[in-house]
Amino acid sequence: MASKNVASPLNGIWLFMIVFATLVAAYNGLMAELTTATFEAAENAVTLAIGLIGALALWLGLIKVVEVAGLMQLIAHAIRPVMVRLFPEIPAEHPAMSAMILNMAANALGLGNAATPMGLKAMAELDKVNPTPGTATNAMCLFLAINTSSLTLLPISAITVRASAGATNPGAIILPSIIATLCSTAVAIVVAKLLARRESDTTSPLPETIPPVSDPDQSTTTTDDSPVPLDGTNIPDDLEPPGLWGKLLFGGLILGFLGVITYRLTIQGTPDLAGTEVMAAISNWLIPILICTLLLFGYFRGVKVYEALTEGAKEGFQIAVRIIPFLVAIFVAIAMFRASGALDLLTTAIAPLTGLIRFPAEALPMALIRPLSGSGAFGVMSEIVDNDPDSFLAYLVSTMQGSTETTFYVMAVYFGSINVLRTRYTLPAALAADITGMVAALIICRATF
Repeated sequence: MASKNVASPLNGIWLFMIVFATLVAAYNGLMAELTTATFEAAENAVTLAIGLIGALALWLGLIKVVEVAGLMQLIAHAIRPVMVRLFPEIPAEHPAMSAMILNMAANALGLGNAATPMGLKAMAELDKVNPTPGTATNAMCLFLAINTSSLTLLPISAITVRASAGATNPGAIILPSIIATLCSTAVAIVVAKLLARRESDTTSPLPETIPPVSDPDQSTTTTDDSPVPLDGTNIPDDLEPPGLWGKLLFGGLILGFLGVITYRLTIQGTPDLAGTEVMAAISNWLIPILICTLLLFGYFRGVKVYEALTEGAKEGFQIAVRIIPFLVAIFVAIAMFRASGALDLLTTAIAPLTGLIRFPAEALPMALIRPLSGSGAFGVMSEIVDNDPDSFLAYLVSTMQGSTETTFYVMAVYFGSINVLRTRYTLPAALAADITGMVAALIICRATF
């Protein structure tokens, strides 16, 4: 087990970003801009956290509904062979397993708003069986590494930007993005496993099995031999399936919705699959359909959906408040680094090295800012695509946007939600995945453009 006195690697990186940014700003005469960016970033962090309350409440409430309905256990059972090998220390039927799967599925479909609450739920469940509170477990490190590798099947935002800019084939980045994310995810898993093994060889290893966990607010405990969900939601006696009229009403609504889809596709015609209409439709339809599907599943299983959703939603406010300090810290550092000109300086310094692999210098700001700021990277990509949507540079940065993740933001939010400060090897594994995703995107784009 990692020593409790070992500091998070984010400490040195965070401090370097602030001090180096101040030095560069002083040299460039940008101290006024640096001061303004500092306070604006702190305010934006709090605004973001407050804005997350609604989304967290909604999605944690939906997760509660499907937990009570037993969907989480069904998902965990279906993917048991893979998940047990990836996370051997977590029981196959544990709520953390299905929460992680829901998070990964949401990320793969490009449902960023839904993925974050599900990921926070997974971290909360993993923390319930953490033998060393405040220190990341192997399961947490691996989950975060996979999460930051951003396995994506449908990069909706990047496709939409390309379509809006008038690209000839906006959906051309789908295959390169999938290949790049598969490479980065594979590297994330391999590096995380290797680093975990190295730590276990040089220090006292973390327990390979989960000890019994007791909680006065929970009705069950769990061990390796008895993988019973810790939250006590798997209680069939509490479920009251709807009667005939309820089944007829909501079954009729489902049939009506299917009829509307048929009408939209046949009567009105199917738009070009590469067009903006389909990309916008996919983005707009996925969330409502997912919400209705989860609620209807719970309803037909006999869950009191309104009561369950409001009960689960109570966690949203608490989590949003807990992550504010971490968001403020990371947002301020990133804003100072950008406003001071330090990012431009770093881009210029490493340009000769990236030139050896024929990485376009114009794409370097995108590669450097992507792990730091999702909105910043999106802005860089949008500007490049708008200038020349059919160029190789636009093709590359769009693929990079769709196949990489905001590593520092994800770590700050996810670990901050459960007060984990000692992140162990999460950052090296995540950065290895980021670099792999960037290089893989370059290679596949050069091969397919």
